[in-house]
Formats: sequence, C-alpha cells, structure tokens
Amino acid sequence: MTSISQCFESLRNRNQCALIPFITAGDPDLETTAKALKILDASGADIIELGVPYSDPLADGPVIQAAATRALERGVRLDDVLSVVKGVRKDVRSPIILFTYYNPILNRGIEKFLDQIAQAGVQGLVVPDLPLEEAETLLKPAAERGIEVVLLVAPTSPRERIEAIARQSQGFIYLVSVTGVTGMRSGLETRVKDILLDLRSITDKPIGIGFGISNTEHAKQVKDWGADAAIVGSAFVNRLNEGTPEQGLDAIASLCKSLKLAITDQ
Repeated sequence: MTSISQCFESLRNRNQCALIPFITAGDPDLETTAKALKILDASGADIIELGVPYSDPLADGPVIQAAATRALERGVRLDDVLSVVKGVRKDVRSPIILFTYYNPILNRGIEKFLDQIAQAGVQGLVVPDLPLEEAETLLKPAAERGIEVVLLVAPTSPRERIEAIARQSQGFIYLVSVTGVTGMRSGLETRVKDILLDLRSITDKPIGIGFGISNTEHAKQVKDWGADAAIVGSAFVNRLNEGTPEQGLDAIASLCKSLKLAITDQ
C-alpha cells in the first residue's frame, strides 16, 4: 500500500495538488460507504478521509454532525467502520485516513486501537482534539505501525505552537481555513494564505487546507495559494445524501471529478 507521505511525494514530483474528500462512515449506510470509497478512489481522490461517527464531534459542523448522528442511530460503531475499510482495502488505491476523536482511542486503549486500525488497512489518523502536549503518546506507537498522525494548525495558533505542530505532524500538516467547525462557506479567509506562507518558511512537509472548501473555486484558490492538498468534507457528505444511495454515489463521483480537474494543471 502507498503511504500518505509517498502519495504526496509522487504528486510533488508531478507538480500536482492532492484532492482529499471526506465522508462519514455508515451514512447513509455501511454498504454505501464501501461503494463510496471505491467510487471516490476511481474519480480522482488521492487520499480519502473517513469519519468515525462520534456522539460529541466538537470540530464538526452541522452537516457532518447530522451524518454522524444518523450513523450512530443505525448502530454504526468503530468495528463496523474498520470492517468496511478491510473489505475494500485491496480495491482502493488511495491511502485512507481515519478521522476520529481522542476519547474513543483512550477508551479502547492506544495500542489496541492502533493495532486494529493498522490490521484493517488504515494508513493515517486525524484526531482534532488531540492535545499537542499529549501527541507523542499517539505519534510514536502509530509510526511504529506505519500509521501517520496528521496534526492540525488553526488560524489562531501562535507561532511557537505552529512550529511545534509542524515538527511533529506526520504525512502532512492540516491547515484549518477558518476559526470554528467544518462546513460549507461562501468564501475562504485570505489570512489562510499568509499562514500557509508562514508554514512554508518553517517546514517542507506537505500542507493541506480544509474546513470550508466546498466547490471548484475554493479548491483552485487553495491550490493557487500553494497548498499541497484541498480537503473537502461537508460538500461530499451532503451530496451522498441526495436522493437514493445510487443518486448520492453518482453525485459524489461528479463532484470528485470536477474538483480534481479544477486543481490539475492543464
């Protein structure tokens, strides 16, 4: 399997920006999630972020919160999500990043959790509420299992903290484009470009921008700013719930293709 770092290295060699779509596992159902992973992979996704439904998703906006609630009400749990990943892993080229919160990891036990996700074929982790001061407790054992833990930089992060995050983040650095939760917005904050440039002076690690990117114009904007990846979540979650599951799958395939085209040099 190609790692997240290897994926970015390959894209950089071709001067290409990565597309990272996000969907919530189990919404509208697990069978559709499995199909969606394959469809996104075939429609231009370079890396796929898969959200584990959680009852208190502090970093998620209303669209993703609603999706997580629906999945939880259907009884979707971490083991179900990992079964889906394991089932599609041989058919999906893109590295899969699991988006989850710190409390479920601690409740299961860090070592046990990492063993299970590694066995399923997960290659990355985003844990938005992981305290930087505790990050090493997850980063080191994850790296030993070939799992890259991606840390987040917020627009409000002070310089010293940004430098610490840049040093420790694995795979790439996730630059949050807004102050607040995920969700579709009409425009992106221009100060994100300044933070991106500041990060470039600190590290040569890839930088992905997410939270608020919902259309081709946004994706092209962050690519033109110099980002290594455009991360799109709520727009995919919304479209996957359009009409029947088949209609939702068609909708995310179309969105994925159009976004990838927008950030690909012609």
